[in-house]
Amino acid sequence: MSPVGATYWGIPGYVIFWALFAIAFGLFLQRVYFLYRLMRLGKQENRFGRIGERVGGMLVETVSQWCSLKTVTPKDRAGIGHALVFWCFCLFFVGYIIFIGLAGGFGLAPLIARTPFETAYSSILDVAAVLVTLALIVAAIRRYVLRPQRLVPSAEAAIILLMIFSLMVLHVLGEAFDLAARGVHASWPPLGAALAGFLSRSGLSQGTLEASYRGVWWLHYLVILGFLVYVPRSKHLHILASFVNAFFRPLGPRLALAPIALEEQETFGVSKIQDFTWKDLLDLYACAVCGRCHVNCPAQLSGKSLSPREFIRSLKEHLLEAGPGLLARQTGTSSVSQAETQTDTPTKTPLKTMIGDVVTEEEIWACTTCGACQEVCPVNIEHVRKIIDLRRNLVLTQEKMPETARAMLRNMQSRGHPWAGIQSLRLRGDWTSDLGLRILAEGDSANTLFWVGCTGALVERNVVATLSMTRVLKAAGVDFAVLGESEACCGDPARRAGYEFQFQIMAEQNIETLKSHNVREIIASCPHCYNTIRNEYPRYGGDFKVVHYSQLIADLVSHGKLRLTNELSSRLTYHDPCYLGRYNSIYLEPRQVLQAIPGTKLEEMERSRNTSFCCGGGGGHMWIEEQPGTTKINQMRLADVLKTGAETVVTACPYCLQMFEESIEHKGIGDSLKARDLVEVVEAAMTQSRLD
Repeated sequence: MSPVGATYWGIPGYVIFWALFAIAFGLFLQRVYFLYRLMRLGKQENRFGRIGERVGGMLVETVSQWCSLKTVTPKDRAGIGHALVFWCFCLFFVGYIIFIGLAGGFGLAPLIARTPFETAYSSILDVAAVLVTLALIVAAIRRYVLRPQRLVPSAEAAIILLMIFSLMVLHVLGEAFDLAARGVHASWPPLGAALAGFLSRSGLSQGTLEASYRGVWWLHYLVILGFLVYVPRSKHLHILASFVNAFFRPLGPRLALAPIALEEQETFGVSKIQDFTWKDLLDLYACAVCGRCHVNCPAQLSGKSLSPREFIRSLKEHLLEAGPGLLARQTGTSSVSQAETQTDTPTKTPLKTMIGDVVTEEEIWACTTCGACQEVCPVNIEHVRKIIDLRRNLVLTQEKMPETARAMLRNMQSRGHPWAGIQSLRLRGDWTSDLGLRILAEGDSANTLFWVGCTGALVERNVVATLSMTRVLKAAGVDFAVLGESEACCGDPARRAGYEFQFQIMAEQNIETLKSHNVREIIASCPHCYNTIRNEYPRYGGDFKVVHYSQLIADLVSHGKLRLTNELSSRLTYHDPCYLGRYNSIYLEPRQVLQAIPGTKLEEMERSRNTSFCCGGGGGHMWIEEQPGTTKINQMRLADVLKTGAETVVTACPYCLQMFEESIEHKGIGDSLKARDLVEVVEAAMTQSRLD
């Protein structure tokens, strides 16, 4: 007889079963609804388009566990254990529905019990239980003995590990007592059958075996219900929220910033938790506190105050503290449940300020917007846009920023570019002298435009790369024009520093200029310009075909329009710029170009491609000074270069080139290591003819 079919203290087992389920599920729904209401405090955002694509992507990420497996490295294989536990737990979840829900709660035990299906599936669960138990042991050792830097020991994690372990043990015990009580002698399921044989030989009476089976069954059921109640009240809420967050992930460029309606707002950016969007708040629920972002963040690794993990965790804690009061004020009552208030809001505690108490200004300004945190995040959290929203409030509403950021923004307002000092004495068109370039004047049209960018036009070192670019394009027979003096900054430095006003002014002016010349295709040398014009200008009506020069050169080489025949005989390493790689997934083309050059040997850095380490220049940090007392990020990246033994570090970004030049000079190794732009290497390797 099923344990649910028995009577206990005069109460039918079915009544007890469904009463317990109703209590547990009611507590689960109460918490989920509370969290939903908190999430709805955030501003509106449309993430409901392309439903089929969203569903498919969610299933691929979660069911395949690519979300965890993508971060597996030789030094960190924890993602394999996580995936294994997930898959095995899915098997147990189905088993709970069948053997506890249908067989027990709905009285279908006579149709399921003692069937070949029960034996086969129980055997599969035995194997899964062993795998899960081994994974739990490894996880416990890593978290509480080895303690890698990215993990924070917590009681919540221990509770979850113990609950899962108890489920595995109770599964095997339940099988064993059931088989022993029925006097079944079999080989399958293997664990249950082996333990049942031991129990049968132990001399326990039939009544004791039956009572033990019922006790284990009910205990198993209670632990399952306890798991249901506890998960949404713990950091393991991500078990539920990660599925939803995967559904609502960005489908376009992952790190593109959305416009803000400057004319319609009195305050800008985020100064309160409810200023974030509902998707931003959903991110907080999805966080697994796995710490992968923490150990990949260049700001954190260089000793600065920012930790993406702690940033998200602080926001979540603040939401749970402030949320009940905000909900009460929203409804005009104080009717938020007492349980919620006691759980999440300390009594008589003053409400924290978002910028200052929850997140410090130093943390906000430490971010280079490199996107490493989002790249390794298994649950699709969007860290960067939250930090930019906080910067927007500091800059636009509070007028607070580092002095070096203020100087850069003043330059953009007065000079139309972020550079000062010697660069401010140059004119944007100076580099075009005596090159025979087609410089667009008013009324001229051009199908293809070479967008040079501020750094490529104004900084002496980068002008060298720009001149190489023009010679390479000419050698390949590319028909292009330039804007010369009429080219303005794309606005990226202002936007990443939070000064949305200046960005929108520049974006609208540039779009108007490009349209006035009927430009259809843009060749960009700077990944920041490339990303801005390609991914962010379309939100303002600027739809152009934009290619980065590394893509163009790779195409020209593959089609024989550029012949790279000069042997360079050099050991090279390639640095992936963040705004080219993680922002736009351009990893292959620069390597194809380098590998096409005779005599070159490409040595990959340990941190390369999507795990490349930032040069330190993004997010306005080409001009914003790093926090005092910390290591410079470009010096850390130079250390990666030196480990390869390369003679030349090649990159495809003017910011990165500048940062490498500075770090090489600081270390005094200019005789043994050179920094080169990819296009400079291409020019050195090509002939001055082309194949038609």
